[in-house]
Amino acid sequence: MTISQSPEQIKKPTLRVIPLGGLHEIGKNTCVFEYGDDLMLVDAGLAFPSDGMHGVNVVLPDTSYLQENQRRIRGMIVTHGHEDHIGGIPHHLKNFTIPVIYGPRLAMSMLEGKMEEAGVTDRTVIKTVNPRETVQVGQHFKVEFIRNTHSIADSFSLAITTPVGVIIFTGDFKFDHTPVDGEYFDIQRIAHYGERGVLCLFSDSTNAELPGFTSPERAVFPNLARHIGQAKHRVILTTFASSTHRVAMILELALKYGRKVGLLGRSMLNVISKARELGYIRCPDDLFVPIKQIRDLPDRETLLLMTGSQGEPLAALSRISRGEHPQVQVKPTDTIIFSASPIPGNTISVVHTIDRLMILGAKVIYGKGEGIHVSGHGSQEDEKLMLALARPKYFVPVHGEHRMLVAHAKTAHSMGVPPDHTLIIDNGDIVELTCDSIRKGDTVKSGIELLDASRNGIVDSRVLKERQQLAQDGIVTVLAVISMDGHITAPPRINLRGVVTTADHYKMTSWAEKEIIWILDNRWKQLTRNIEGKVPEVDWVGVQREIEVAIQRRLRRELQVEPLIICLVQPAPIGTPEYKGSVQSETDNRIAVRNRIARDTSTKESTRSREVVRLNVPPTDDIITTSSTTSIPAKVGTDLEFEIPVGRTRRRRSAALS
Repeated sequence: MTISQSPEQIKKPTLRVIPLGGLHEIGKNTCVFEYGDDLMLVDAGLAFPSDGMHGVNVVLPDTSYLQENQRRIRGMIVTHGHEDHIGGIPHHLKNFTIPVIYGPRLAMSMLEGKMEEAGVTDRTVIKTVNPRETVQVGQHFKVEFIRNTHSIADSFSLAITTPVGVIIFTGDFKFDHTPVDGEYFDIQRIAHYGERGVLCLFSDSTNAELPGFTSPERAVFPNLARHIGQAKHRVILTTFASSTHRVAMILELALKYGRKVGLLGRSMLNVISKARELGYIRCPDDLFVPIKQIRDLPDRETLLLMTGSQGEPLAALSRISRGEHPQVQVKPTDTIIFSASPIPGNTISVVHTIDRLMILGAKVIYGKGEGIHVSGHGSQEDEKLMLALARPKYFVPVHGEHRMLVAHAKTAHSMGVPPDHTLIIDNGDIVELTCDSIRKGDTVKSGIELLDASRNGIVDSRVLKERQQLAQDGIVTVLAVISMDGHITAPPRINLRGVVTTADHYKMTSWAEKEIIWILDNRWKQLTRNIEGKVPEVDWVGVQREIEVAIQRRLRRELQVEPLIICLVQPAPIGTPEYKGSVQSETDNRIAVRNRIARDTSTKESTRSREVVRLNVPPTDDIITTSSTTSIPAKVGTDLEFEIPVGRTRRRRSAALS
């Protein structure tokens, strides 16, 4: 007998889409598609550190969720070769295996070099794809690569066919109708899927706040030509190494104006080499001259093309601006062109680099007004065209900061997508899609991983906080010698580095000593375990932590600073004599002063008592109070003797009771 189930009892097939990076931020674009037991990744990028991330070289998304579910990973899809889409893959491969990675020829060529450098080539299989090629990932995902236009060659949008419907994932795009490489956006293929029905569109939001269409890449050509053509001496030009269309135009102009090109920066050398191998950049070999030889050519015949457009400290142009480059020094006759705009967070670094170059006397050309840079991301009219072509039932803006996502959602509403069919999500949120619904589900663990310059060491939150404290308020080290029976046996040693304070060394030592003594008096029993007949076990790490917290609290209260406190405890054997330091000395001095005052008071009170006796004041009419335990003998009108403590005051009983 078959028991029929109601529609509510039958769980609808659900596609889960989980962004791990790229939302509410620029960079580290990483997205997970999940259906049943199949898990597919789309891109895995990195981001650049912010100003407060001291010593951090690369920011990656937290991939704990992928590591926990690595047996379900069926493959990865790469949309294009920018660092914020492929830069994290070599590091991730150290933590989990990806069976196969599909992507464009240029992106895969660049990725292979990164993987060889990281030593992870055996952790996956690289497969290149062509426009309109379809690949099967697991049982449930069929992905078609659709040519789009962007600032790098060989860039794709994706049409992902799933059991619940077709998903269009745009990747980074703009509609450039005059592409430098002649590879046009495959608008027809997007429209084809729009005709058949697109369940949901996940679309790039980077320029969602900007009206109109983004200018084509060719728009910068006449302006670059003017500046290079008018330069009478050496030209130094910086741009994104991965902007292959821009680089191709610069090399074309160098050839036109008879300038030999010297390349600086490892990424610039690598990208141009890969792009020339694949035919995306075409120029004669003799256009390039090694940097050591190009110095022998006249300045009017040279052009130096280099990295450093974002003010990166170790990039070629940044080092040149600081006078630290071994082969190139700035000359007052140089024309330096910044053919790039600062990525959010890099503006200050870029401005400082420009300032240093100007101080050295160079002519620096930069800024939007010069017309030497255009974005690779679509503006509002580009986004409207994508919405019109795809005609999605549901819409999720991705790849952008929160305000950009909101602006993109409003654009979608103006194009007829109902507000309740739109989701604004954050990293770690789960988008649950069925054939007739969209909702925000639970969340998975997300966040960031910080890598140092080696790209191997993880900078955790504790280390980052310590570096921030070091940068802001300096460091205080404390050496405390403490015996196994719980008292200090030597004065604490204090060392300050980078701490701005009005307190002298004696006062700092005194504060440290007081805090240590307080902890030993009040916390020692909780930090030790006595074993009969044996030396007590001491939690020295706990002692250090207690001292660090106490001293930090004291400095915050006394000086309003929070330096990094590092306490080193040196144990001393049981029976080591206790140190009688400044705190005890201060206490002893205070006692001596009180005793001296007490003696003076005693003499005065004694004299006053005798005078009162001579006046025959009846003792029964007095009450006696005591402020000290020291006493002296006195006689009151008779031969009876009794003790009058020092500091005693005599008052009339009637006055005391009134």
